Amino acid sequence: MNTEIPDAKITAFREAVYSNYEKEKRSFPWRTNTNPWGILVSEFMLQQTQTDRVIDYWNQWMEKWPSARLLHEASMEDVLKAWSGLGYNRRCYNLKDCARRIVKDHGGEVPKNHIDLEQLSGVGPYTAHAVPCFAYNIPTVFIETNIRAAVLHFFFKDKEGVRDKELFPVLRAALDHKDPRTWYWALMDYGFALKKLIPNPNRRSAHYTRQSPFEGSFRQYRGAVLRVLAQEGPAGMMELQRRSGIESDVDLYRVIVSLEKDQMVAESAGVYRIRER
Repeated sequence: MNTEIPDAKITAFREAVYSNYEKEKRSFPWRTNTNPWGILVSEFMLQQTQTDRVIDYWNQWMEKWPSARLLHEASMEDVLKAWSGLGYNRRCYNLKDCARRIVKDHGGEVPKNHIDLEQLSGVGPYTAHAVPCFAYNIPTVFIETNIRAAVLHFFFKDKEGVRDKELFPVLRAALDHKDPRTWYWALMDYGFALKKLIPNPNRRSAHYTRQSPFEGSFRQYRGAVLRVLAQEGPAGMMELQRRSGIESDVDLYRVIVSLEKDQMVAESAGVYRIRER
C-alpha cells in the first residue's frame, strides 16, 4: 500500500472507530485504573489469553501485589499459585523478573520509555509501546490482533498476505496525539466488534496462524508440573509423575529438562522444586 494515505480515508476511519466506541465500548478494570504497574500486569496476562479470562486474575493479583516492589518480595511459589490456570507460565516468571528489575533499576516505577521497557524480561516491541500509551497517555505506534483486524478491514479489504509493516503507516497517520490512550481503546474495541460480525480480517494477514490444541500438548504437561510443585511443594520424579498425571516417563523427563533449561525448576538430590527469581 502506498504510504500516502488520503486524509478523507483517515478521517472516515477515525469516525468509524470512535462511533463504534460510543456505542460498544468495553469496560475492564485496567481501563478504570491506569496505574502503570497494573497496566504492565494486564499486558502480561493478556498475551495469548482471552480478555474475559484475565479480569478476575488481574483483580486478585492487584489486591495481593499492587506494586512491583511487593511482587518482587513475594515467593515464586506464591506467585505461581496466583497465576495457576492462566497458562503460558513463562509469562509469570518474566513478570516476577520485571518486578525485580523495576525495583532495582527504576526505583519501583514502571519506565515511560520504550527503550527501557524492552530491557525487561518478556517485554517485546508491542508491550514496550503499549505500556507508555495506556499507563502515561504517551502517543506511540503499536499493533496487536484487534488493531490488526481493524486496519485490515478498513484499508486492505481485497488483499491477502498483508504484512504488519504495511499497516504501520496507517496507524501513524490515524493516531490521536491528544488522547492516544482512548484512541487505542476505541481501535481495539472496533477490531473486536468486527470479528463478531464478519469473517476474521486477520486471516488476510501474513502473520496469521491458528493456535495448536492445548489438550495433551507439551505445554499442558509443563503447566501441570509447575502447578503441582507450586501448590503441593517439592517432589521426586516418581512422586511428581503421580501428582501431575503424566503417564509417560519420556514426556515427564522432557518436561523436567525443559523447565530446568528455562530456569523455572531446580533439582537437588533428586528432588525438584520451584526455582526462585
